[in-house]
This record gives sequence, structure tokens and C-alpha cells, in this order.
Amino acid sequence: MLQVKTLLTGCWLAAAVSAEQQAPAPLTLTRVTDQVYSAIGETQPPTYENAGHNNNLSVVITSDGVLVVNGGDNYLLAQALHAAIREITDQPVRWVVNENGQGHAFLGNSYWAEQGVPIIAHRDAVAEIEAHGAGSLAAMRKRNREKASGTRIVVPDHSVDDHHVFQMGDTRIEIIRFGPAHSPGDISVWLPAQRVLIAGDIAFHERLLGIFPDTDVAGWIVSFDAMAALEPAAVVPGHGGPTDVETLRYYTQGYLKFLTAEVERILEDDGDLADAYNIDQSAYSGLDTFDELAGKNAGRLFQMMEMEYF
Repeated sequence: MLQVKTLLTGCWLAAAVSAEQQAPAPLTLTRVTDQVYSAIGETQPPTYENAGHNNNLSVVITSDGVLVVNGGDNYLLAQALHAAIREITDQPVRWVVNENGQGHAFLGNSYWAEQGVPIIAHRDAVAEIEAHGAGSLAAMRKRNREKASGTRIVVPDHSVDDHHVFQMGDTRIEIIRFGPAHSPGDISVWLPAQRVLIAGDIAFHERLLGIFPDTDVAGWIVSFDAMAALEPAAVVPGHGGPTDVETLRYYTQGYLKFLTAEVERILEDDGDLADAYNIDQSAYSGLDTFDELAGKNAGRLFQMMEMEYF
């Protein structure tokens, strides 16, 4: 039988580091179910102070080892997560899944590879890491300074397509790409027996989502419905605490539909980019990162849709 230790509020890194290479603060694991835990990151941009821990690093404990979802923003953060895992189970980490090709999903791969843990990502995310990983690493090093110690680019050694199923002991695990969405190669981890979905960056509710140059907004609206069709009992989003599908629908799909409709109205009225920046998004102003992202989202979506409109 799986032996799980009492969850501590946090844990220190097992390995000591020098004063010049300070590790991030001890991670706290939030229990979602008996098998699923998540180190919930801050719903703010990555900073030196939060050591890049602004996304969720999730853990699935099975009778045949542990699966980790997201490599983490850097080597030391991944090391801190591993120390936290050791506080709740003696099972070894067997697999790491990168939910996409963004830095906070894959830069910690360098730690996990050093432990001999194989790493999985969608083939599109692998291509993204190969093409743009160096830029992600440079930006993280500039922000994290000495906290970037040990971090290097490690490309996942296993690529998957849109649906991959495997068994870990008594637990069936499915890796699913629901379709184009937030960034290339977005994947989620589905535990059908528990009806728990570790959704990743296709689901937001405590911080405003970001629309980036490679975001497919129309595709994301459709992909969200495909995700919701699973009817999960609990969802761990990419950012923010575990929640339900309808909350995520309002703040993710609802926001995307709202912004799309507003941009369509501007285009139909022969408006311009300045009008897009002036869209009233105050219904979402209570979300973290609103000030950083609201205007950029409107501007980017206008430019994307303008190319298709004319």
C-alpha cells in the first residue's frame, strides 16, 4: 500500500548551498486528493523575489513512483520541489511532464535530468524549446541572478502527440492536448479514475491570462470546450489554486469571447489599434496581472484579427 507521510507546511532543500547560491524559499504542497498535490506559485509575473515560482508545480503519487508536472523555472526551484516531494512519500520520481515550451515549464529540467528522470513534452513544445530555449534561459538568468545557478537547457527526451496514455502502478495517466490554445504544445494531465485534471496554461481564474504572439485565441475557445467535456471534479490550472470548470470558464473562455467580440465590433466600425487599447476590461480588473496584460492582450488580439478581417 502506498505510504504517504504527514504533509509539512514546507521543507528546506536537502543539499546545502553557499551564501552566493541561495535556494528559493521552501515549497508548500497543497493537497488536491490523496494522490495529487501542487506547489501553487504566485499569481504574479516571475521575479527575483519569487525565484520564478509563479506557476503550479504538480505531483501525482502512484504505487509505482511519482509523476511531476512542470520542470520548474530553474534548477534550484526544481530541487526545492523534490525536497518537498520527499517529505510526503518515499516513492521515487519516475517522470517529469513539461506542460508547454515556456521557461517556467522546462528550465528546471536540468535538475531532473541530473537525477536521471525522463522528461516528456508535446512535440510542438519540444520544437519551441529547441528554437527559443536559449532566450528563455537568458531572460531567467538576468532576472534570477545567483538563483539561476545550475540551470541549463535540457530538451525533453520523450515527445508525444495529442493523446498519450500510460500506466504507473495502479494509476492510469493520460496526457492530452485539447487543441491550439495558450502556447505551442499545451498539454494537460488527466487522471480519469479520480476525475482530476492538471490543466496547465489553458485554464486561468486568479490572474489574467496572457495573449502572446503564438497564442491561438479562436482555437483556445474551442479547446476549452474539449477540456470541459471531460467533466473533471477538480482542476489544477496553470496559475492559481485548484477550482472547478465553471469558474475557469468565466475567467478563461469568457474573457477570450468577450475580448474577441469587442475587437470584432471595433473592426466593423473601422476602428483602429487605439480603440482596442481603450476596451473597457474592468470586469476582469480584480485579477492579478491585469495591469500588466490587459492592454497588451487587446492590442495583440486586434492585430491578429485585423490581419484576418481584411
